[in-house]
Amino acid sequence: MSLENGTEVTQFILLGLTDDPELQIPFLITFSLIYLINVLGNLGMIVLILLDSRLHTPMYFFLGNLSLVDLCYSTAVTPTALASLLRRDNAISYNACAAQMFFFAAFATVENFLLALMAYDRYTAVCKPLHYASIMTSSVCVHLATACYVCGFLNASIHTGDTFSLSFCKSNVVHHFFCDVPAVMVLSCSDRHVSEMVLVYVATFVIFFALLIVLISYLFIFITILKMHSSDGYQKTLSTCASHLTAVSIFYGTIIFMYVLPSSSHSMDTDKVASVFYTMVIPMLNPVVYSLRNKEVKNAFKKIVEKAQLFLGLTF
Repeated sequence: MSLENGTEVTQFILLGLTDDPELQIPFLITFSLIYLINVLGNLGMIVLILLDSRLHTPMYFFLGNLSLVDLCYSTAVTPTALASLLRRDNAISYNACAAQMFFFAAFATVENFLLALMAYDRYTAVCKPLHYASIMTSSVCVHLATACYVCGFLNASIHTGDTFSLSFCKSNVVHHFFCDVPAVMVLSCSDRHVSEMVLVYVATFVIFFALLIVLISYLFIFITILKMHSSDGYQKTLSTCASHLTAVSIFYGTIIFMYVLPSSSHSMDTDKVASVFYTMVIPMLNPVVYSLRNKEVKNAFKKIVEKAQLFLGLTF
């Protein structure tokens, strides 16, 4: 192979989700269905928020961005994984691997910060209701969301640049179904100690900084809830936070397992299972969780359906 970007490797081979022929069709059907639900659920959530003026609030602005990010980082990974189940050639070019790594890392990081922003939004709504409108203005929300995207793409640039600055002159077989940072980095024939430290320290800071905001926000929220004398207010506050807490628990549980715990504490096969969960399942679950546990979303959906039925009735 010719030398390219300081490496003899010009393409990588992804091992995929499974090498068992009997599991390929069931996996293809299952993950295709999951991806379809993911696309329809997240696109549906975005359209619903755009069409219903009652959902033009900071909370749903962030939720709309969360749906967009879920759709983007899942799309960066899932089509490649599905394609590998359909064909025997699982090769991915050097540049395509770098691009996949970059966009996945970028949008996953954006989601990390968006979840923290949503926690802060709930804290402001519950603990400072009288000042909520003046604190969470449209311009503030746009600036905060923009900061999430900037930080996400900056973080992805660090990890992708760090990984592909290494030399790959031996094996090019990635023991994964997509070009994730740890799975590609382990193939390098360079001294990767510094790169691994950068991955662990930067990922730890990014994850725990956002998680700290979430925890502090919910600490104040729960203190405020305990001071409430009205049972109706208590229930309403809990219901508005329950969906976000569910999403946060699922997301951070798997992300900490993958990028913060030492890689020696879990095998590549275990990494695959965890990766399936946060690249395919979580993006599908988020719109389901928010729609099933949110009366405003349900009412908005019913309103859109009724309008569609009325339009179709008048048309035909």
